[in-house]
Amino acid sequence: MPFAIALLVLLIELTPAHFIYTGPMLVATPALAALTMGPKGTLAAAGVAVGVSVTTATYNGAWGTQQVYTNFLALFLVSMASFMTSRTARTRTENELNQIRRIATAAQEVLLRPVPDRLGPVRAASMYLAAETGAQIGGDLYDVVQTRYGVRMIVGDVRGKGLPAVRAAAVVLGAFREAVHYEDDLVDVIDHCGAALRRDAVVAGAGAGAVGDGDALLEGFVTALVAQIPDGPHVEVINRGHPPPLLLHEGTVRSLMPTVPLPPLGLEEFIDGPPGRTDSYPFAPGDRLLLCTDGVIEARDPDNTFFDLSEAMMTMRDHTREAFLEGLRRALLRHTQSRLADDVAIILVDRREDEGHRSAGGPT
Repeated sequence: MPFAIALLVLLIELTPAHFIYTGPMLVATPALAALTMGPKGTLAAAGVAVGVSVTTATYNGAWGTQQVYTNFLALFLVSMASFMTSRTARTRTENELNQIRRIATAAQEVLLRPVPDRLGPVRAASMYLAAETGAQIGGDLYDVVQTRYGVRMIVGDVRGKGLPAVRAAAVVLGAFREAVHYEDDLVDVIDHCGAALRRDAVVAGAGAGAVGDGDALLEGFVTALVAQIPDGPHVEVINRGHPPPLLLHEGTVRSLMPTVPLPPLGLEEFIDGPPGRTDSYPFAPGDRLLLCTDGVIEARDPDNTFFDLSEAMMTMRDHTREAFLEGLRRALLRHTQSRLADDVAIILVDRREDEGHRSAGGPT
């Protein structure tokens, strides 16, 4: 807008319409620039206004008149005031953003805790990428906990975005962290998470003056997968509408599909029959297990081609966990040209091998 005004003034002054008094229009350009363009933009707008004033004054032979010098004085005063105002506003905005980032980082450390490297019979690592630029947390969730029943983990994805999604993720994670220590059945653990989500939906609906019925629950469902790794060479999984985990075994990647498909948390009314059961899959020493949200498998390139996660696991099968996650991060950003459409959460777990039987190039 400031530069458009300067161009308009120039056209008026260099045409027969120069009888129109344009001085106040040029004086307003630095003030307008200060609203949105920052200190550098304000100085640029002021410079353009000065250039236009000099050009028009020379073209119209107005040098030496009181009007020209009055315009220059007003332009100088407004430019200085606009620059100082813009710089003060920029500093205040940056301080507020830094404070928000610190709060978001603290919230992320509470909501998405770092995954311990060693957990009983496994070693683990995790990665979280927010699709929104500058965001720290979103609607994806994960956690890994060592319990008396074995290593238990969860990965999930909340429908929707923004603060409601963060709230739903916090509710599910809180319920999971409580239930994993006293529920001996994984079905009961994930049912505990679903019950907590339904209670929160009812409370949120009541707080908004709505009825916590099925429609309210439909707005806040969560796809989730809970897994348990006991001391034996297997992994137990219960899947509630979530992308299945991938298992890397002896150079082959296998998708651990559920025996009976189940709806996401919050949509329990669509379960027909028993509440579901845990599926068990072989998970031998040296194997690698990957749990992720759909932000990985649904990532697309400009040609609308999906990211091939199985191929990435095969290509980087000999990488350490940290190197694998870093390579996967780079591959995802390269595939999407750094424009992720959805948040990404990943848990990577390696079944530890006995030192005497550790493979030379296998994951460590």
